[in-house]
Amino acid sequence: MKVSDTVTILREIRVSPVKSLGQNFLHDRNLSRWIVDQIDATKEDYVVEVGPGLGALTGFALAKGSQVLAIEKDGRLAEYLRRHLPDDRLEVRHADALQTDVRTFFTKEKVKLLGNLPYYASSQLLLRFLEYPSPISLYVLMLQKEMANRLSAAPSTKDCGALTLLVQLHYRVEALRKVPANVFIPRPEVDSAIVRITPRHPTELPERDDELFAALVRRGFAQRRKQLGNLLHDHVPDWPAAADSLGFDPKVRAEALSLEQWIALTNHVRPLPVHPLSQNDSESFPVVDEADHILYHAPRAKVHGDNLRHRAVHILIFNKKGEVFLQKRSRSKDRHPLLWDSSAAGHVEAGEDYNETANRELREELGIETQLEKLTKLPASDRTGQEFIEVYRGFHEGPFKLNRAEIETGRFFPPAVVSGWMKARPGDFAPGLVECWKATVATPRD
Repeated sequence: MKVSDTVTILREIRVSPVKSLGQNFLHDRNLSRWIVDQIDATKEDYVVEVGPGLGALTGFALAKGSQVLAIEKDGRLAEYLRRHLPDDRLEVRHADALQTDVRTFFTKEKVKLLGNLPYYASSQLLLRFLEYPSPISLYVLMLQKEMANRLSAAPSTKDCGALTLLVQLHYRVEALRKVPANVFIPRPEVDSAIVRITPRHPTELPERDDELFAALVRRGFAQRRKQLGNLLHDHVPDWPAAADSLGFDPKVRAEALSLEQWIALTNHVRPLPVHPLSQNDSESFPVVDEADHILYHAPRAKVHGDNLRHRAVHILIFNKKGEVFLQKRSRSKDRHPLLWDSSAAGHVEAGEDYNETANRELREELGIETQLEKLTKLPASDRTGQEFIEVYRGFHEGPFKLNRAEIETGRFFPPAVVSGWMKARPGDFAPGLVECWKATVATPRD
């Protein structure tokens, strides 16, 4: 689109670019095509575009055959896009992207994010769309150059900050190219840059407590010129010993530590729990017949190894909004590691009944107690791993004290999202949850 064409269209739809909304319109078609090429869009992709403006990127994304959701805050621009790009594969949503519920994108098989983020809201938008766990598999974003430098910064550089580490904990960030101000109308006061962001594999970095990691990082960068030991004294009283143990200078400042060193520091402050699998292979489980009558007791390892019928519970915890809390199983689990599962679940042990096990699992995995309602009982089958499963429902708002030996992370989700997610990405879920979900049609009571 030529500069004169852009000016003419803006005049015709009576849009005078608003600086406070970051309305700078890209008019370089070659650059637009190049940006869209970086997301490797295909017919199988669902492309979410934030701030499409006059559709400089939207048209090229549609040309790839992708479905496109364009989220535009300005109603006049949204209406222009609907008229200018009539296509069944395009949904134009007149909305503030900051209000977007990113969880809904789990219902799409493969989601990519594209956008020229307005400078005034880029930090908030990044934190919303990069919140872990995310359904988005690839991000290609145009940002203010300063912000792009911060996201892709390496340790011991002036651009490295808290945002750098909080993003890079779960994502790899690659700076692709700088973008001069003269490719926009109106011309912004600063240059831009394009970054590509891809999720890390969950096992790429060591286990750690993400909440504690974030707290330490934010505290460490609160006063950049101060030594880290002075800023983190409340968390690490014997800082010299910690620095010696972890192999860095006691006088170090926050930006000098690598991502891996910050993780090591987090685990020094709060050591990782020992995974119970090394201790519980000899746990005794009731082995039952086809009517769930106890035949005898056997060690966990034998029950699983010989695929014997046994007992288990699954608990679904809802909040007042009607959302269900799901946990992502620890990477150390012997079965279904890193898959999404019920709020809490576990085996009935020798000497326990189903109710006792359900309450114990809530305490051990989520650190809560609440009244539970029995929903249904599933028969033992190959689909349940030869487990008879009693399914319970409870209500709690959180926060939860997640057992890090059992749970990688967890989050509340609307039931409709979970149902759509299971259909779009069935491989994300532990089989037991899938069976429980189908059997209970998990919706909270009135």
